[in-house]
Amino acid sequence: MSSPVDLTSIRTLEKCLFRAWPALQTLTAAGWVQRFANGYTKRANSINALETEAAFSPELRDILERPYRADGLPPIWRLTPLAPPDADPMLDALGYRRIEESLVQVAPLDARFAAATEVVLAPTPSPAWLARFAELSPVAPAHHETMTKMLTSIAAPVAFAYVEQAGRLVAFALGVADGDHVGLFDVLVAPEARRQGLARRLTQSIGAWGRMQGARSIYLQVVATNAAARALYAELGFETIYSYAYRVP
Repeated sequence: MSSPVDLTSIRTLEKCLFRAWPALQTLTAAGWVQRFANGYTKRANSINALETEAAFSPELRDILERPYRADGLPPIWRLTPLAPPDADPMLDALGYRRIEESLVQVAPLDARFAAATEVVLAPTPSPAWLARFAELSPVAPAHHETMTKMLTSIAAPVAFAYVEQAGRLVAFALGVADGDHVGLFDVLVAPEARRQGLARRLTQSIGAWGRMQGARSIYLQVVATNAAARALYAELGFETIYSYAYRVP
């Protein structure tokens, strides 16, 4: 892991992440951000600390969880270094499981990020992009409408990347430019198209596109146990800035 980064820098990246993967509804209370998207993805349906005044107590936990329980959703806590230090042990003591340790990594947009000719970038997702993306994710049929709403509500500029082989979409990625940063999301490659370097070329192409939008660095989120992806990202200069995990009942 690289040297520690101040909380202000982490907060900047968190805000970029929130804008790049928008919830359908967002509430704020006591320094925490509650995100709702009908249960589609934990990132968009979780409780996140964002401001320095965030605190934690059994009473506040109940207040923040209440809207999720009222909607029939499990209350999910996404804990980054911005969360108060007592939140994780208190949730642990209450029996909340800690899952999906993930790393937020950043790389400078240098010469390693060059566009690949077979990667197509579109400003909006086509019906075919959405359908095949949902198939490969996989996205439950009940979440297809929410997924489409979220992806089409991302503030521009956005790049919906794909690779087509023999008339079939086989690889995907999403890029979202935001000032000095471009975010890379959801790199997906169909089983029949793996081991061809497509994930690398998608990542490089999103980076090259981001540089054209004025970004100077690229960030991503990767599950800590995904050794193959982490090796690829390390070759492209990505370094871990901070980590987070979820606590679930």
